[in-house]
Amino acid sequence: MAELLLEILSEEIPARMQARAAEDLRALVEAKLKDAGLAFTSARSFATPRRLALVVDGLPERQPDTVEEKKGPRTDAPPQAIQGFLKSAGLASVDECEVREVGKAKVYFHTVKRAGRATGEVLASLVGEAVAALPWPKSMRWGAGSARWVRPFSSILCLFAGKPVSGAALGVPFGASTAGHRFLSGSSFDVRDFADYQAKLHAAKVILDPAERRAEIARRAAALAAKAGLTVKDDKGLLDEVTGLVEWPVVLMGRIDAPFMALPPEVLTASMRAHQKYFSLLDAKGALAPHFLLVANMEAADGGAAIVAGNERVLRARLSDAKFFWDQDRRTRLEDRVPALSKIVFHAKLGTLGQRVERLAALAADLCEHVPGADRDQVRSAAVLAKADLNSGMVGEFPELQGAMGRYYALAEGERADVADAIAEHYAPRGPEDRCPTAPVSVAVALAEKLDTLVGFFAIDEKPTGSKDPFALRRAALGVIRLVLENKLRLPLRAVFARAQALLGKGDAQVPDALMAFFADRLKVHLREAGTRHDLVTAVFALGGEDDLVRLLARVDALGRFVAMDDGANLLVAYRRAANIVAIEEKKDKARHDGAVDAALLSQPEEKSLHAALDEAGRAFGGALAKEDFPAAMSAMARLRAPVDAFFDKVTVNAPEAPLRANRLRLLFQIRATMNRVADFSKLEG
Repeated sequence: MAELLLEILSEEIPARMQARAAEDLRALVEAKLKDAGLAFTSARSFATPRRLALVVDGLPERQPDTVEEKKGPRTDAPPQAIQGFLKSAGLASVDECEVREVGKAKVYFHTVKRAGRATGEVLASLVGEAVAALPWPKSMRWGAGSARWVRPFSSILCLFAGKPVSGAALGVPFGASTAGHRFLSGSSFDVRDFADYQAKLHAAKVILDPAERRAEIARRAAALAAKAGLTVKDDKGLLDEVTGLVEWPVVLMGRIDAPFMALPPEVLTASMRAHQKYFSLLDAKGALAPHFLLVANMEAADGGAAIVAGNERVLRARLSDAKFFWDQDRRTRLEDRVPALSKIVFHAKLGTLGQRVERLAALAADLCEHVPGADRDQVRSAAVLAKADLNSGMVGEFPELQGAMGRYYALAEGERADVADAIAEHYAPRGPEDRCPTAPVSVAVALAEKLDTLVGFFAIDEKPTGSKDPFALRRAALGVIRLVLENKLRLPLRAVFARAQALLGKGDAQVPDALMAFFADRLKVHLREAGTRHDLVTAVFALGGEDDLVRLLARVDALGRFVAMDDGANLLVAYRRAANIVAIEEKKDKARHDGAVDAALLSQPEEKSLHAALDEAGRAFGGALAKEDFPAAMSAMARLRAPVDAFFDKVTVNAPEAPLRANRLRLLFQIRATMNRVADFSKLEG
């Protein structure tokens, strides 16, 4: 068994494309190896800013020999059929065929044996095709050639069993050499295998494995921060991005000039992160420290002093721009920015941002009825001002600060803290990792923002399709679900959808129903991530009319506990048995058996006992469900197990007497109808 080593050395590959490109390269080569009949034990891919690398272990020295057998017509078939077979197989006469007996007939067969080629020969074209087929979000041409790739590449290293493969990709011939770090290493060097390649790269100041580079950056950053009594602000996205910018990470610390520390910490962090890829540092109290970390791709003779000074100078210019926006924006009050929103189109079919703000204010005020502690006037004020910072210079420069800057501007103007916080939090939660608002004013405005979005895009038939969700409606629905469940709000969704649609003045009467179905799917996703079975949600939703998520979740939780018990599991089996018998007999009789049970026809003790138990359970369900005491409803249902088991053990449903049979079928139907008052048990799995 031998090893394939491939490396494409190029100009800097954008960090955001590296991981996907490495995986695509591995997948392409793996697929082509399998198509060529070349088995292997493992394949690993790597990426740095300047190279994609792949190592495949356990390849055979040659392809396996193959035997291809082609079945032809019968020997007594018409001549045209026989000639057609010979032509398709490339044969001159039937003498080159083998005759076999198939059943009672004699049939022509043609067998071709092909000797496997040397793996090195196969790889010559296979690797070239994979490199050329590598997909990129954006690509370019360079030089005089017509080849397209993400960046110009200078060399391709391709070794099999320690020897160079004879071939080329996009006009660049394969070789056995590569180069190390662009600035910290010398000339190119030859390698023998992957172990030699990785070791020589490290000696040439290149850490090949992205996971190793990432861990090294995190370790050095934490150590340097700790030395200064600080900690690194957690930012996994930035760490991943910086990992793709350097081949030999060197972490250095710089200082932020004191006058800039008066800026909001979000501004400092955004400016350092977005433009310069710097890590923010926190002091012992968790406040932003006047320092930052940068990750250089160089080892400098002066210990990095000149690099730090240059980066401090660049940051000073960036923060000067931010300070200018901060000072300018505060000269105009938020409320004075609101009229300008009428000049910004939110969506061609949904009007301007100004019209949207009017809807948000009205809807948020109505939601106060369902958000305990929410002051209607404060909620309306927060909703009116929530989008005003979109007209600010700071948000124009840093769009990710929308909402956060509105809070700072509102506080500077003397606005109430809960109103200012609602402005900052009305987009939350933005995702599963984002904190969910709990302050009543914030909750009301955040709900209104998401509900208006959902109703608006459903009303103009811009629903998510497949994997496409350009308006992030799935995220908005999950945000509403979290706001409702985490704050235990008794929110009638269907009525709220109707109110939002009335404010919008668009869409047909099916919009609330479509949104309820959409929310059912999103709730399944939300609960599945929490470990709840999706079929429990389906069983409760199938009853119809339930749009209170808190009550629905309580019912789902009680149902889950019930079916996990022996009584619940066994009763579910009995339910299915009863439902199946009724369905079969109704189909046979071409009639429904859903009428009332005639107590006078109940002859056996077991059917009398079951009838009484069903009546008692029905009464218990009514009281328990009215009080939303779902555990009590499940307990009442559990008491049905013994009489149901006894009925099936002792009673013959298909009695010879027609009236008795029909009455017993109606009793089985009552089992299903009674249990379905709690949930549609036909939707449960397992």
